[in-house]
Amino acid sequence: QVRLVESGGGLVQAGGSLRLSCAASGGAFTDYCLGWFRQGPGKEREFVARIRWNSGLKSYADSVNGRFALSRDRAGNTAYLQMNSLKPEDSATYYCAGGDMAGSYDRWGQGTQVTVSS
Repeated sequence: QVRLVESGGGLVQAGGSLRLSCAASGGAFTDYCLGWFRQGPGKEREFVARIRWNSGLKSYADSVNGRFALSRDRAGNTAYLQMNSLKPEDSATYYCAGGDMAGSYDRWGQGTQVTVSS
């Protein structure tokens, strides 16, 4: 069974950058899309960005649009989330997930922690 594994989280100062990776382990990534979500302390999980795996079409939450960039390496079955101009409010556990055309995500990674200090 294909698993998603996130990496790249860490501690960074406000204004800094991080690049998160989401790698498919155990097989090829064949879901319709790959999404990034985040959940901060005491907050609900929220959508961050999404990429349609075949076409590469991307969409972003307003809160990160212009600061975050999503890309994917189809041959390497890996997606990347480049996060620039980070703010303390970006601090959260970031998850990647495989989704279908209906927007249902049922394949989730374990998450990677991002902490942005002010």
